[in-house]
Order: sequence, then C-alpha cells, then structure tokens
Amino acid sequence: MATETTISRPAPFVEDLGKDLAEQAVAFTGVPVVSGGIGSLSQMAGETADGYKARQDAARAFDVRKQNLAGLAPQVAGQDALQQQAQSLAQSGVGSYQPFLQGAQASTGANAYQQFMSPYQSQVMDASLAEFDRNAAMQQQRISDQAVASGAFGGGREGVAQAEYMKGSDMNRAQLQAGMLQSGFQNAQAAAQQNFSNQQGLAQLLPGLQAQDVSRLGSLGALNQAQTQAGLDATREANRMAAFQPQEQLQNYGNLVTGIMGGMQGSGTATTNIPNPTPLQTALGAGTTLAGIYSAYKNPGGTTFNI
Repeated sequence: MATETTISRPAPFVEDLGKDLAEQAVAFTGVPVVSGGIGSLSQMAGETADGYKARQDAARAFDVRKQNLAGLAPQVAGQDALQQQAQSLAQSGVGSYQPFLQGAQASTGANAYQQFMSPYQSQVMDASLAEFDRNAAMQQQRISDQAVASGAFGGGREGVAQAEYMKGSDMNRAQLQAGMLQSGFQNAQAAAQQNFSNQQGLAQLLPGLQAQDVSRLGSLGALNQAQTQAGLDATREANRMAAFQPQEQLQNYGNLVTGIMGGMQGSGTATTNIPNPTPLQTALGAGTTLAGIYSAYKNPGGTTFNI
C-alpha cells in the first residue's frame, strides 16, 4: 500500500508575520507595566537588581511614550471669568447676616430699654414743668390779687389759700413728671420688647440662613470637586494611554495579521493511503500499453497514445 502526504502552507511572508507577532507577544510578557516616569520609582524591599532595572527601563520608555502622546492627552478647561466671579460673590455672601444678629442680641437684657429712650425726653419734661411752674405762679398771683381786692392781703386767709394751692400744685407737678417718666419708660420698654421679638424672628430665621450657606458652599465644593476630578481623570487617561500603547499597538498588529491570514489558504498536512494494484489490474494495464504501442507502429500517422 502506498502513502501520499500533502502539506499546505501559507505564503512565506504570512509565515514571517505570524512568527514576528508570536515573538513580540512572548517578549511583552516579560516587560513590567508602569504608570509613572523614572522619577517615580524606588527599589522595593526584596526586589532584585534585575527586576528593578526592568522597571526602570519600562519607566524610561513610559516617559518617551507620554511625551510622544502629549498632543493626544486629554485636557480639562479651567473655570472662565464668569464662573470665578460667581463663586467669589457667593462666598462673600456667606455669613453676611451675622452683624444684624449681633446688633439684635445687644438689645436684650434688663437695661435694654435705655437705648430706646427718647433723646428729647429731658427737654420735653423741662419744657412741660417750666410751663406748669409758670401757670402755678400766675395762679398764686391771682390769689394775692383777690386778697388785696377783699382787704385780706397778708392775712391768714390769704396764707391758707396760698398753702392749699401750693400743696395741690406740687402734687400735680409731681404727677405730671412721674407720668412723663412712666410714659417714656413704657415706650422704651415696648420698643425693647419689639426688638426682642425681632431677634426671636431672626433666631428662627438663622437655621434657614445657615442651611442656605451650607447648600451654597456644598454646591461650590461640588463644582470644585468636579473640576479637580476631571483633571485627575485626564491625567489618569494620559498615563493609561502611555502605559498601554505598546500592548494596543501589538493588538492592532495581531488583528492585521489575523485578517491577512484569514484570507489565505489554511496550512496543514493531509495523508492519503493508496492501495497496491491487484495482479489482474497489473496485467490489464500492461495489455493496454502493448496494444497502444502496436497500434502506433501499424499506423504511424494515426492519433498519438497516452500512457
């Protein structure tokens, strides 16, 4: 029995591409992946000199790739002038109500009414009492005139009349003065009480104002945090691009080679077993050959024969 073996191979340049791809893939398995430049490395405890050197070589290559990719690295736009102005205004408004609360707090206490007393109260009292005294003097003069007219001037009756009038006049004067003092105190006390009520209203308003401050500061903080996070994300993406550029290039190279090999005939080995001819097949074959030779000899101008 005969054996026939058929070997199918791709084109030589395809074999070279596949061999090169395999060699690069194997080589990359021994290269450490770093995400920082040479300045970010330090030899770790227990790390071999060869291992540290491999990381240093990878870091130097990382620096080169990062410089090469600088034009493609993500960037984050900073806040514009309007955003900065808005943030400054918002921050300046935080706690601006505090002086009003402090002013209201100063209006409390037992002597709080004093600051609400009319600054013109003494002038009003002096003028009122002076007018009262003038009227009293006029009344005393009438009593004297009546005593003269009745012939009792300087007598006991005039003295009694003058004493009774002065007693009543003094009492009225004291009541007038006390009334004015009481009225001034009551007005000041009412103003102080009103101010205290206003302070209570501000105290109740304070939590809402503080909540507004917290919300405003939280919003500004979230804005700044998002801006900072965007910068960190951009830095991370730039480092990722530089760190994995060789692997991505190798992957693209592999996809290209795979695409080329996919369009070529597949390689492989096929084996076919061919059985040996029987004696009858051999005899028949020999007879056919001899007959052909004889026919050609007898008819030299005839059709050629094929073996």
